[in-house]
Amino acid sequence: MPYEIYLKKNEEKRIIAGHSWVYANEVARIENKDKNGSLATVYSNDGRYIGKGYINHASKILVRIFIRGNETDNAEYYANAISTANNYRLRLGYNNCYRMVFAEADNLPALIIDKYGDYFVIQCLSLGIDLRKQMICNCLVNLFSPKGIYERSDVAVRKKEGLDEIKQVLYGEVPDYCEICENGIKMLVDVKNGQKTGYFLDQKENRLAARKYCKGEILDCFCNSGGFSLNAATVAKSVMSCDISELALKNVRDNAKLNGFKNITTLCGDVFEVLRNYKKDKIQFDTVILDPPAFCKTADEIKDAYRGYKDINLTAMKIVKTSGFLITCSCSHYMSTTLFEKMLMEATRESGRTVRCVEVKTQSPDHPSLLCAEETNYLKFYILQII
Repeated sequence: MPYEIYLKKNEEKRIIAGHSWVYANEVARIENKDKNGSLATVYSNDGRYIGKGYINHASKILVRIFIRGNETDNAEYYANAISTANNYRLRLGYNNCYRMVFAEADNLPALIIDKYGDYFVIQCLSLGIDLRKQMICNCLVNLFSPKGIYERSDVAVRKKEGLDEIKQVLYGEVPDYCEICENGIKMLVDVKNGQKTGYFLDQKENRLAARKYCKGEILDCFCNSGGFSLNAATVAKSVMSCDISELALKNVRDNAKLNGFKNITTLCGDVFEVLRNYKKDKIQFDTVILDPPAFCKTADEIKDAYRGYKDINLTAMKIVKTSGFLITCSCSHYMSTTLFEKMLMEATRESGRTVRCVEVKTQSPDHPSLLCAEETNYLKFYILQII
């Protein structure tokens, strides 16, 4: 018989408000028995129905609720949920490249689906979703007829679900690089070996917003495959793209060539050292862009991450020309907006510069966040002027 999960007293409030996760330590008792990864029904302590979701005894998140009514998790359910998520993006004008499904924010916990032109890349981050990925692929094929579907479930979080990391073709044929068009710029996305699912789609609108601050000489740090660099190159005199990965810099050069940009130069190096060397050599830029990977992926890493963010922002403030701009980001939800702003204020005081805030943004609308789940609101994007 299907699992029945009964919560401890008052543990249902957060979940009734819309949060998906039921932690193991919130459970009073479990009745019946089924397979791990099966659909379990969750009740409040006094027996009120709350919802249904996949159970995994190997995870601290025992159940991820996504059904609140009488539905079941069949192909029709997934087809409707994916269509609803996609229609929201189409309504906003997305067409060529975007996040089609953003897990909890689209009521499909632990499922990521990104669209890159004629191809889809998916991530399955829980046991329940992993067991149903073929059904999900069939839904995508029936709904959209893609040329190929690639799985990028090579993420450490799967270990917490008792799953191995995996990369594989799930449908059709998938090239090493998929061409997309972002903000009028052609991009080759390394879907098989690039960061995340190949590209950081959550910064699309922010990269466009950054253009008006990128006249003159630009330094793009942690440039990855060149999203900010190429957008900057549309208006800049010159762009220096810096990353520690030579593969990423090859992608920058390939993307620059694809668009005919001749004002982009690449520099392979550790950004912390590169920034310090520019400061030592008294070299300044009109705009510096900092878009680092997440410095903290757990709460225990916040202190070290804070020091890392402060280090790069403080040094960057010192190498921006007067009246120039610092564009700075954090993609870790553990580094809260309040904490990020505190770090920026400390860096400002220690830099000896006068800094004013010009724009504050978050992730693109194809990555919506739930007000009841702070984990879904993770990206901080600040544009500062050094005056």
